[in-house]
Amino acid sequence: MSSPSYTFTFPVVRGVQAGREFFIAQCPVRMLPKIFSFTDSDLPVEMRAQRTLNSNRVPEIAKYIVENRSDYTFSAITASIDADVVFEPATDQDLRIGRLHVPMDARFIINDGQHRHAAFTAALEIDPSLGDETIAVVFFIDVGLSRSQQMFADLNRHSVKPSASIGVLYDHREPMSELTRAVVNGNKLLRDMTEFEKVTLAPKSRKLFTLSAVHQANVALLAGLDQDSDASAIELAGDFWDAVIAAFPDWRQSSSGDIRSEFINAHGTVLHALGRAANAFVRSMRTPNWKKFSEALGRIDWSRRNTVLWEGRALQAGHVSKSTQSVALTSAVIKRELGLELSADEARYELALKGGKK
Repeated sequence: MSSPSYTFTFPVVRGVQAGREFFIAQCPVRMLPKIFSFTDSDLPVEMRAQRTLNSNRVPEIAKYIVENRSDYTFSAITASIDADVVFEPATDQDLRIGRLHVPMDARFIINDGQHRHAAFTAALEIDPSLGDETIAVVFFIDVGLSRSQQMFADLNRHSVKPSASIGVLYDHREPMSELTRAVVNGNKLLRDMTEFEKVTLAPKSRKLFTLSAVHQANVALLAGLDQDSDASAIELAGDFWDAVIAAFPDWRQSSSGDIRSEFINAHGTVLHALGRAANAFVRSMRTPNWKKFSEALGRIDWSRRNTVLWEGRALQAGHVSKSTQSVALTSAVIKRELGLELSADEARYELALKGGKK
């Protein structure tokens, strides 16, 4: 079988999907800027094959590649080829493996993976040795703009971003995720209360809160605090959770569903506020008195029925609010019980809640 002159040639595996051929190639990273040079970002959105590149994401992804040269991971790029191509099987016995010959004047359009492509292009300028590595590319033969647009829609239609809890559970690169896992696994009660996969809990769930909510509280707790080591940070977070659990004995004595329906103190908004207030508490003394912290939490009425206190703060129309304002206003309640000064944003939200009356 003859092949066209002046071609890109890719070793590929041939497949068929929905009656159409597609080809899987291992593309050298140094080739990405050359073959995917076409951009439709200047066209009206209805004339593009996909959404506009978000340039703000590219430096972060490029940094991830460069800083994790021996441990970065990317899925395949999906692209359409707007040209007549020739597939040359390696043997007459196996028609699935061979070479794909693509004219050099062909237009390659990325249907999925434009940020990966742009990030590799940027990373190559920092570390040219990346050029010898490869990324999988799935090539479809383009049959027009409408087909490319439909491919983009289909590729993203069923994609589901992993839950925040799964992100914390599986992320072994981010130190705070490591800390949260260590703290939860080091406290049997906390581990038993925590949902590790989901970000929302069903009414009948046996769990009290999600791993992502615990993580958010830990991030707030440790924000800006200098710790001598990872071990000291884990110890501080562990002490914080011991104090929180001690303040809420109902967490161990009642069903999770009853607690979440009757009280607000196990919801993510309040956990976040607890971490935020605890951060100020730790800063206020050389050695944190966690018994004092726990006793202060125990004096607060966390019942949903306490609408005089919580409506407009943690509650909006009877439902727990996840807004930044709700976290700040809930933190303000805890800080007042601890005798701590409110931050500027907490004081501002308090003033707004009271209608501007000090």
